[in-house]
Amino acid sequence: MKKIPLLLALAGLTAAALAASPGAARTKASQAAKASKAAQAPKPARLLSAAEVLQASPAADWRGLDPQNTLLMELASGQVLIELAPRFAPAHVANIRALARGGYWDGLAILRVQDNFVTQWGDPDGEDAAKARPLPAGAAPRLPAEFSVPLDSIGQAAGFARLPDVEGWAPRTGFAGGFAVAADPRTGKAWLAHCYGVVGAGRSDAPDSSNGAELYAVIGQAPRGLDLNITAVGRVLKGMELLSALPRGTAAMGFYDKPEQRTAIQRVRLLADVPDAERPTLQVLRTESATWARLLDARRHRGGWFVHSPGYIDVCSASVPTRPAPDAAAQAPK
Repeated sequence: MKKIPLLLALAGLTAAALAASPGAARTKASQAAKASKAAQAPKPARLLSAAEVLQASPAADWRGLDPQNTLLMELASGQVLIELAPRFAPAHVANIRALARGGYWDGLAILRVQDNFVTQWGDPDGEDAAKARPLPAGAAPRLPAEFSVPLDSIGQAAGFARLPDVEGWAPRTGFAGGFAVAADPRTGKAWLAHCYGVVGAGRSDAPDSSNGAELYAVIGQAPRGLDLNITAVGRVLKGMELLSALPRGTAAMGFYDKPEQRTAIQRVRLLADVPDAERPTLQVLRTESATWARLLDARRHRGGWFVHSPGYIDVCSASVPTRPAPDAAAQAPK
């Protein structure tokens, strides 16, 4: 018969004695009571979906468009609304206003559509000084690079809503006035993140070679490598499907190599110059609102169809919702 070491035997006796003691019995009873109470406790309330959060949003959490900082680009296929960002690129936005008021883009074209990257528009003859369309009065031919602004200028007082989620492209991200923002406290800089729908000013090799006459919209995965390398001037609020579904250019970098492949631009105007009866009415969710904070949580913690919820969101996957103005919806034909 195999002998059990004395120490193990004593340990077994001790455990048995403790199990039989009144204290052990009380402990077991307490644990059972806790388990029973936990089983009977109500389950946490179901998290609202993003659609439910927006449906419950108060009117005060939405804002209208600033007519002085909104472009209306008209294509044969429909309208594209672009919200400008003067806080981040004041010189470029001022030039873009002058270009729009001077009818610069009217009759020009979309020149380039590169898959998973950008749709770009401007003057097809812009590189030929003899053929290039002259800039209208008040528009500068060259502007300083506006790749970033001081971080202090978009602090909490300016409506900066910081995301707690960490990402690799910038130490800090968030939203200011509806725009996706990245920032670095070490350098004191903040900039518009190159997310889907962001509009930027094309440039050549020199950092200060842009003027806003040639613009592009991001139509693919966020090319964040462009951050701090090019001036971002705004974002598309409406009509992204018109820009992203265009035929891809077959020449280098997605340029069209035949004039007939290009999409014509009918005209581009500031919303302030469009008669009231013709203005598109749109509202944008305020990113400093409680609804926006709840919407971000709904996107982090997904239920319903989702088997796995990431519990995370990055600045470029948190697109800011828009909706038709309620009075416009009420007046729409049934």
